[in-house]
Amino acid sequence: MQNHAVTPNTKGNVLMRALVFILVISSMNANMFNIVLPTISKQFELSPSQVSWVITSYMIVYAVGAVTFGKLTEKYRLKDLLTYGLLLFVLGSMAGVAATEYWMIIAGRVIQAAGASVIPAMAMIIPIRYFSPEKRGRALGTSAIGIALGTALGPIIAGMVISAWSWRILFLIPLLSLLTLPVYRKYLQDDESGKAGPMDWLGGILLAGAVTATLLALTSGSFPFALAAVLMLLLFILRIRSAAAPFIHPDIFRNRQYSIILMITFCITGISFSSPYLIPQMLTLVNGLSPAYVGIIMLPAAIVTTVLGRKGGKLADEHGNPRLVYTAASLLGIGFLCLSSVAGGSSVLVSISLVFCVLGQSFMQIAMSNTVSRTLTPEQTGVGMGLFSMLTFISAATSTAVLGKVLDSGAPAAAFNPIPGNEASFVFSNIFAVLAVLVIAVSMVYYVQFGRKESRSSGTISRGL
Repeated sequence: MQNHAVTPNTKGNVLMRALVFILVISSMNANMFNIVLPTISKQFELSPSQVSWVITSYMIVYAVGAVTFGKLTEKYRLKDLLTYGLLLFVLGSMAGVAATEYWMIIAGRVIQAAGASVIPAMAMIIPIRYFSPEKRGRALGTSAIGIALGTALGPIIAGMVISAWSWRILFLIPLLSLLTLPVYRKYLQDDESGKAGPMDWLGGILLAGAVTATLLALTSGSFPFALAAVLMLLLFILRIRSAAAPFIHPDIFRNRQYSIILMITFCITGISFSSPYLIPQMLTLVNGLSPAYVGIIMLPAAIVTTVLGRKGGKLADEHGNPRLVYTAASLLGIGFLCLSSVAGGSSVLVSISLVFCVLGQSFMQIAMSNTVSRTLTPEQTGVGMGLFSMLTFISAATSTAVLGKVLDSGAPAAAFNPIPGNEASFVFSNIFAVLAVLVIAVSMVYYVQFGRKESRSSGTISRGL
């Protein structure tokens, strides 16, 4: 009987299939609890601000954990970190199922987030370690499929579960992630750990404190939290500049291209992630639709993104990241302009317009991930991609906080776009119009920093041929 060696390419493909499955579970777990907040609030007699901690606690721990696991990949094997992370994910789920008090629900969500935060590190590092730069875009596009599918299924499954059973059943869904553990244990390489050495736990704690205070300041609008975030960040900077083995080496920020793409990512992520927050608000407040129907309206966009996710990665591999950025920006711009025009109108037209936004959001995330990965050295990959994941999370939270304040300010007297006729939709129409302009502005910055250089490189290669 012949023994067939498992090639790195085969390993990568098997791991990506397992990764898509676990990203579906992770994405569902992150967003499906939004649907059951009113139910939990009523059962435990909580105010809206109190019950929001089901989401806020998860968000804080997840953001901190993403960069922490990214750092730990420099010192420990990824398969071991994944094992501990997934087991912690499941432990938190079991705690949530058994919860009889509200604090037990929060504890379960915190433990869940601590374990699930290994998944962003895995989703970034596996494509980088197992695929060459020429094929990495397709791998990142495959990851986008899992995220899109989980985002689509989360609200729908949550609605079905609470209709037939109890919201506690939602805590059982992450147990499915254990099905992927044998695959990771078998196919992840054994020689992935970095150099042994001390861990700068003080630096990690200061970074965690800065991120936590930032997210709390954004979600609560608290000035003391904002002040604490600035103080923690300053202390963190001092720490990494003075520590012998800092939690994040300052050299990574001296990488000019990496620092610039992080800033571009922060801006474009906040813009592109605005539609998942705004659309449910608009369909509920202006169109008067039920949560279940809102989920149906948003489903086609997620399905299209699931089908076309790999196309974005293929475009980046064959024609370069700038081409994908411009394609994504065009889709976002068209989607936002269409939404600005149909705000308050037909929900079918909103659903069609949303397809452009969600597909553009997915393509943009692939392009940014791919661009960031190419600016990092192998030694910087773990913490560099961890910072990238953390920053996208903070950007989405920032966008939500800002848009929430805009919506709270009330309806404007007029709309920038003359098409909408419903005064209640003017604020949404104006926001989408501004977002379309911001997409163009950020894309121009990307072109100046990265697009012109790649165009010159392509031209040089063409002349050489």
